Amino acid sequence: MNYFIEALKKYAVFSGRARRKEYWMFILFAVIGYLALLGIGYAIDMVWIAFVFYAALLLPALGVSVRRLHDTNRSGWWFFFGLVPLVGGITLLVFYCLDGDQGENNYGSSPKFGPAHV
Repeated sequence: MNYFIEALKKYAVFSGRARRKEYWMFILFAVIGYLALLGIGYAIDMVWIAFVFYAALLLPALGVSVRRLHDTNRSGWWFFFGLVPLVGGITLLVFYCLDGDQGENNYGSSPKFGPAHV
């Protein structure tokens, strides 16, 4: 849950790097929260609650996605490659699953190992 909170605190930060764990834990809690609110919304006939939650998480999700790409030494502009049907989404999934660069890269020091480990 801490990774989700940290990503929300850095909701509009597109610089720096994000570990795999930070990215995937954010995605996990976002999906769980969305599905829970969707279920509650259907139960009380207010489905819009889940969509408000989804809309509120768009900017933090974009931020953590860009920082995740930075961790693999790729530009945040790669995010838009996901708009290419089928190939784009699969490519981004592979990038998000790759381990980040150890030590320094173009976007800062490793959040996993720190600047001293090379």
